[in-house]
Amino acid sequence: MFKNILLGTDGSPASEHAATMAVSLARTYGAKLTVLYVVDPYPYLGVGETNPMGFQAYMATAHQHAAQAHAKVNALCMAADPKIQVEARLAEDVTATHGIIDMAKQEGADLIVVGSHGRTGVARLMLGSVASQVVAHSTLPVLVVR
Repeated sequence: MFKNILLGTDGSPASEHAATMAVSLARTYGAKLTVLYVVDPYPYLGVGETNPMGFQAYMATAHQHAAQAHAKVNALCMAADPKIQVEARLAEDVTATHGIIDMAKQEGADLIVVGSHGRTGVARLMLGSVASQVVAHSTLPVLVVR
């Protein structure tokens, strides 16, 4: 049924839960699992002189977080079935929503799996939801794991 599953992860507990589901699906269907970590655009305010050290520190930290998130998913795959084909991907300077959707198309994914923090009310209104935006804009099936 599924040949290539794209998992959007940020290393949070919600995305770890989604990773467990994605690994299970990959094992069940013998699908490739593409694990994507999206680095948000650098929050440059445009005030005063630019500080290249700030950007470098931001990117170094983002790459470290991505490596940790990818390692968690790799560990889940090894525990479930060492034969699961896993590919780590990183998207930079793009919003999470567009990064996930664009990478899914680029990789030829037939399912997107994302976690949801389960925010409701004002918190959801103020913070938004990457999961809901992916569902709203994707032409592929999306599995949202709470």
